[in-house]
Parts: sequence; structure tokens; C-alpha cells
Amino acid sequence: MGEIKVSPDYNWFRSTVPLKKIIVDDDDSKIWSLYDAGPRNIRCPLIFLPPVSGTADVFFQQILALSGWGYRVIALQYPVYWDHLEFCDGFRKLLDHLQLDKVHLFGASLGGFLAQKFAEYTHKSPRVHSLILCNSFSDTSIFNQTWTANSFWLMPSFMLKKIVLGNFSSGPVDPVMADAIDFMVDRLESLGQSELASRLTLNCQNSYVEPHKIRDIPVTIMDVFDQSALSTEAKEEMYKLYPSARRAHLKTGGNFPYLCRSAEVNLYVQVRRLGPAARVVGT
Repeated sequence: MGEIKVSPDYNWFRSTVPLKKIIVDDDDSKIWSLYDAGPRNIRCPLIFLPPVSGTADVFFQQILALSGWGYRVIALQYPVYWDHLEFCDGFRKLLDHLQLDKVHLFGASLGGFLAQKFAEYTHKSPRVHSLILCNSFSDTSIFNQTWTANSFWLMPSFMLKKIVLGNFSSGPVDPVMADAIDFMVDRLESLGQSELASRLTLNCQNSYVEPHKIRDIPVTIMDVFDQSALSTEAKEEMYKLYPSARRAHLKTGGNFPYLCRSAEVNLYVQVRRLGPAARVVGT
């Protein structure tokens, strides 16, 4: 892995917060990787779900800041799952393993879609306390690739990476955003063919969110006003789907505001959504 220029705190984070690996499926090749920081006695933590290109450590700045404020924060990296139901079942097993009945979910792009699908999946026995959806979407058809979704598993790694990189910002950006993009390219390079193929499959296979199943869950929609992979139409569809949602708009931040605008994102997360159940008061 090359030099990480996003923050001088990154290497310190890697040396102080251990990466855990957990298997909850019968298939022992399906390994969840996660960072778990903050007071362990908190039973309703905030869980971060990454985008297609992301690993668990893309949320290192949220982990450091929010755990420092007394919150329990968990950042995940998914195993290889090929459909949304399989993912939701695996995620439920992970929460059972961690003995977590309720959680707050922060999902970026694909992570936000999977968070919504999990809330939908558990609507009869709710497991999701709130949703924060960052640059996310509610219908995979916006990518116009539902017809190719079942062929990603056949493609070589370099082709899959090229598809993902096509959604990264290519125009001039400020130095902090440029470092964030470099960081995400580095993270993308660390993913294997099956990991990337499965994520693109989840991102593009025909599916949409059924809002009536999650209408009682508080939602915050976080998006940016500058260039990102999310179209204006996709953003407007999210606003229509969740008319009572709180909105957290960032003037800039591109595809990865949790990296390049972390202070704003952390403040929105703390002020707008997290309640005392996620935090030890007085820390």
C-alpha cells in the first residue's frame, strides 16, 4: 500500500484500533472485517457501511472523532455476497454475534442502499434505530446496468476497477479532495476480483427500496452540492421517498465527504441523528 496523505492520523489509527475478522455464515470464506471503537457497553452503536470502492478504514476519521466523544462506532467491510437477501441475512447474523439488538446505520453510496434494504428486511422485527444515507440511492436502475449485473463475476479485476474509477471525479479539485480520491483509489486496488464483482452486482442488480416498510425509521439524507457520481434525479428521488427526512447538505465533498470534509460530516452525525443510546454520557 502506498503513502496515505489523507490525514496524519491514519497510521496512528491503524496501529491503535485493531481490525477484527468474524465469520457468521456456514461458508467460512465469508469473512466480515470490522473496526469496533468506543465503549463496549453501548448496545446501540453507529455502524458504517462503505461504498463499492471502500474498505472499513475509509471511515477512520469518523471512528477517531466519534469514539473520542464517547460513542461506540463500528466500521465494516463486507464478505462476498451476490444478492441483497443474502447480504441482509449475513448482516443480521453479524449483529446477533455482536449481541446488538438495535443499531444506527451510516451508509455511503452502495452502503446506504444496503442499509435501507436491511431496514426493509427487518421491518417486522426492527433492528435499525436510524439511517444516515450519504450520497446514496433507493433504486439500482439509476446506473443503467441492471442488464449487465449478472456478468460482473466473469470480468477480470482490471475491468471492474475501470468501471468504478469511471465514477470518480476527473476535474480539478482542492488538495484535500485530491488526497481523498487517491486514498480511495488505493483502497480500490486492495480489493480482490470477487469482492469487487460482488459489490458491483449488489450495486446494479435490479432492486429498489420499499419505503412503506421503513417509514417509521428516522432518516438523514447527506449529500453534496458539487460533483459526485449521484445524479440530480437520483437525489430528488431520495427526497421524494423520504419527505420527512432531515437533510445534511455539504457545499463540497464530492463522492467521499467523510474523508475530505470529515469535520462537517462528524458534526452532522453527532448533532442530527445520534441519541444517548449510542453514547456514554460524560465521556
